[in-house]
Amino acid sequence: MKHSHFSRTLRGHRVWILAISLWLPQVHGQSMEIHGSNTIGATLAPMLVEGFLDHRGSGPVSTRSNGKENEKVLTGQQSGTRVRALVAAHGSSTGFKALESGQASIWASSRPAKSQEVTQMAGRADLTDLGSEHVIAIDGLAVLVHPSNPVDQLSIETLGRIFSGQIRNWSELGGDDRTIHLYARDNRSGTWDTFKTLVLGKAYTLSPTAKRYESNDQLSDDVSQDPSGIGFAGLASVRDSKVLAISDGNAPALKPNQLTVASEDYPLARRLFMYTPGDATTPLAESFIDFVLGEEGQAIVSRSGFISQNPIAVKPELDDSTPQTFRRLTEHYQRLTVNFRFSEGRTRLDNKAQRDLKRVSEFMSRNKRSADDLMLIGFADQQSNELRAQMISELRALSVRKALADLGVGDIAYTGYGHYMPVGMAGGDSGQQRNGRVEVWVRSR
Repeated sequence: MKHSHFSRTLRGHRVWILAISLWLPQVHGQSMEIHGSNTIGATLAPMLVEGFLDHRGSGPVSTRSNGKENEKVLTGQQSGTRVRALVAAHGSSTGFKALESGQASIWASSRPAKSQEVTQMAGRADLTDLGSEHVIAIDGLAVLVHPSNPVDQLSIETLGRIFSGQIRNWSELGGDDRTIHLYARDNRSGTWDTFKTLVLGKAYTLSPTAKRYESNDQLSDDVSQDPSGIGFAGLASVRDSKVLAISDGNAPALKPNQLTVASEDYPLARRLFMYTPGDATTPLAESFIDFVLGEEGQAIVSRSGFISQNPIAVKPELDDSTPQTFRRLTEHYQRLTVNFRFSEGRTRLDNKAQRDLKRVSEFMSRNKRSADDLMLIGFADQQSNELRAQMISELRALSVRKALADLGVGDIAYTGYGHYMPVGMAGGDSGQQRNGRVEVWVRSR
């Protein structure tokens, strides 16, 4: 009898518990992991995650360490659902491995995906596709020295000789009689990959005397304390060090600033990426990427110390070598902080350019400008003859003009400037990619 009463009571509790569980709102946690670049993960990614959770959420966002170096956990609420995001910043190559294994929702990388990485992921996602490759910011690889160093500019070629150990004393460069001390990022770093590609290339190997770092900020702090030091770091990590102007071939030396880096004219400008696994991308990661690429996310990029992709109009300081014809052409214009670039040296716009089209259109609408206020100037990389260069530069400008017309910004004035006014060394992948461009100019008010 007691047993029967107990069974009925238990069944009653089960019914009561089931009814309560159906009545209460269901709370399912969502999670996202971002693995990869220290350049992105140290400050930028946590700021973007916090902004995303704050933008969509209904409660405070908390940030804490999980006990591991260079890792942070951010937690917030969205529509009564707990959202947790891990940011693990151990280097770009570690992020690819985490994406490939399925551990990472997003791979943060301070370099483009390598061909072998694209091949390894080919069965699951095309990392070169617009839906998987997302340029989230532009960074300038800053070359840093002690504030007292009298040297103000160096060429890429000279940088290669310095970091390979061929030039060992500052007196060889017009500086003080001091042995040069080298500071470099570690082998897992996308910053190192960029420096290795753009500066060392196949001609040079990093000197074994170089001190290696996982952190951009720590490298910069140590250089700022060493009168003999020289190093490189992301633009957001300049801190108390002095930044040098850098030249590529016969192009003028440029310091990294908002215009030179955003337009990618600066020789050591680079794109910062987030990669997602195609159709396997989670709705949470997809929403986050949309936020990052939008106006609000790009404003956070700017606040973090990197260069936003939201276009602004700037009056550039033209170099003494700028032709008078170009000065007259642009006399009543300001330049937008965006360049349109092309895939494989052709007239097909690359993934960043596809998104920049919309950004330029939004700039025009936001600032109540018409197509009459815009001018597109195309440039070619070095060609065998002037006529061919002129044709290519005009075709590139026309390509951008047609693409903007599809977004409702029609009948834009355009011209080509051939292969004159290079921003990089003639020949070689880096110079060709930067010289072949379309600049956007907007009439001054």
